Amino acid sequence: MKLLHLDSSVLGPHSVSRQVSAAIVDRLRQSTPGLEVSYRDLTLTPLAHLTGSHLAAGQGAAPEASLREDIAAGQAMLEEFLAADIVVIGAPMYNFTIPSQLKAWIDRILVKGRTFKYSAQGVEGLAGNKRVIVAISRGGYYGSGTPAALGEHLETYLRWVFGFMGIRNPEFIFADGIQVGPEHREKAVAGALKAAGELAAA
Repeated sequence: MKLLHLDSSVLGPHSVSRQVSAAIVDRLRQSTPGLEVSYRDLTLTPLAHLTGSHLAAGQGAAPEASLREDIAAGQAMLEEFLAADIVVIGAPMYNFTIPSQLKAWIDRILVKGRTFKYSAQGVEGLAGNKRVIVAISRGGYYGSGTPAALGEHLETYLRWVFGFMGIRNPEFIFADGIQVGPEHREKAVAGALKAAGELAAA
């Protein structure tokens, strides 16, 4: 069984989402003998954001020389995603949504004919045979029913993206309110780590 672990926080060792995503992976390693884990830090080797030249290359045009390495990296990330049975993502909220590095990765895996297709019945996801677990960290409180819920475009976006690819029940572990104050941060991290430690085996 293969697990793909992705981090997207720019904060390095100070990142809560990285801490929680690592705890998730540790839990699954312990509960799943022989689990094969690959790790990718999307901030150390970021993909370029899509351009018209990227899209042209995707339609069969010869890629510009300056883009060949980036296109190859994006293709490798798509194949890596498709090969994974479990995907664990560290996703902090930046300005109410996902980090741009994570968006660049999503743009390379959301590919017609590989992870979804259109049919007479509508969109059909092609990557539904995966378990996706997301560690979310947010500076404030954005859960359902909170005053700021309308500003939440991280969890809602990722639920839609993975659902579009056929992954209907992604799992989320939250560390909310980490910028409200030290006590709030400590409580949020402890709660998220506890939830990670209680995850069902792979």
